[in-house]
Amino acid sequence: MEQMERDEKKRIIRTTLDMLPDGKPPEEGEDIRIRKVTLPEGVKRGSLSGDVVRIAWPCLIELILTQLTSMVDQMMVGRLPGQEGIMALSAVGLAAQPKFLLMTLVIAMNVGSTAVIARYRGQRNQKKANQTYRQAILLNLLLSVVFMGVGILGAEPLIRFMGAGGITQETLRYGTEYLRIQMYGLIPLVLTVTTTAALRGVGDTRIPLLYNTVANVVNVIGNYLLIYGKGGFPAMGVAGASLATVIGQTVAFGMAAAVAFSKKRYIFLDFKEGFRFDPSIMRSVVAIGTPSMMEQLFLRLGAILYVRTVAGLGDTMYAAHNVLLSIMSMTFMIGQAFATSATTLMGQSLGKLRRDMAALYMKETRRLGLYVSCLMLVGMALFRVQIIGLYNSTPEVVEIGSQILFLLAFLQPVQTDQFIVSGGLRGAGDTRYTAAVIAVSVLFVRNVLGTLMVKLWHLGLWGAWIAMSGDQGVRALLILHRYYSGKWSLIRLKEEMG
Repeated sequence: MEQMERDEKKRIIRTTLDMLPDGKPPEEGEDIRIRKVTLPEGVKRGSLSGDVVRIAWPCLIELILTQLTSMVDQMMVGRLPGQEGIMALSAVGLAAQPKFLLMTLVIAMNVGSTAVIARYRGQRNQKKANQTYRQAILLNLLLSVVFMGVGILGAEPLIRFMGAGGITQETLRYGTEYLRIQMYGLIPLVLTVTTTAALRGVGDTRIPLLYNTVANVVNVIGNYLLIYGKGGFPAMGVAGASLATVIGQTVAFGMAAAVAFSKKRYIFLDFKEGFRFDPSIMRSVVAIGTPSMMEQLFLRLGAILYVRTVAGLGDTMYAAHNVLLSIMSMTFMIGQAFATSATTLMGQSLGKLRRDMAALYMKETRRLGLYVSCLMLVGMALFRVQIIGLYNSTPEVVEIGSQILFLLAFLQPVQTDQFIVSGGLRGAGDTRYTAAVIAVSVLFVRNVLGTLMVKLWHLGLWGAWIAMSGDQGVRALLILHRYYSGKWSLIRLKEEMG
């Protein structure tokens, strides 16, 4: 028994929360609004910062490396000779949105599994945490098989729809090739991100950093060999970039599977336990994941409508837009990394019934996120021309892209804080509200305002990105309002409610 306890301790990523006693549920009529929260006796702010950073830094590096790899994909295809580079950039951007749309349900269920696993980790219930992981694997495997078939058979119509009549036949062909190859690699990708979500639920972000770093290195090497035809390989262009990505994802899957079956972590898979559906656990995952699915659907639908609006401006403007989206996606990484800390620590705190610690962790995560986002602001503002030039040297792309990038620089603090607070709400299981916010901000603010500015007022690419800024601002205000209300602290798992 003592040996089993020692083995379990080795698998736990410990935090300050583990040293504190359990709390108690809020009493009826108690004021749950977030006001000034004091540190518990014996707890220092530095220890909370350490917990946040310990979870966030591997996640940040992982996300940055992944996004850098995506950026390298676009830089490499963007530097294909002449007009081919412009069309290739447009094709990769057009293929990204249908892939993300097909991944929507998987991403949503992973939000649910991370929140539920984090809650069980706070309750020190390793058995339930691992049962939740198995349910997530089973569900997402079935979903990935269905989505792979849809993506392979519907690749060309999806790219044609995304182009909104503003792309050439060559761009359509490139985009179709890229998307179809991506779909063949969907199953290993889905199973890998499911394992990553489970590990993040218990605060273990270093292992995903390892296997995703290896995958990214494989991807970049594959790009060099397959896009340009180096080392005896055929020059495949855009198709080569997509194939290199799939190869990298498959390598990551192999490493993630080895970790999952090794039983050396808090979260692991055991064939002896079987892979049958467990209705009680699935209810908790689906209850949190379904609103998140709606959020992702709103987000992707809004993104698709937005892309169609911009694609109508032609290949050159869409190429510049795609470069800006790639850079903006990189800036998302800061918010997403700290949001992972917020999700994990919020879920674990509520599992331990420590609402005070949930609020303290959120405060510390937001403070650290603000510091890092301000550094990003300065870097983007000072080196905006050089950053755009890394993607494409076409004068029109560099000029308009660098101008709009200056605007994006000043969005960083707002954007990062919104990511962090949203992550905390998801960790609490408060996914219905975040879904409603996305519906309002993306579908209405971004797209209605974007359509008016681009098509009615003829402000071109500038109009599209002013609308994007409005979306970010409205979203941040609504999310903060929900957080300070404290209503997230009353949410319980379906299984807890019977």
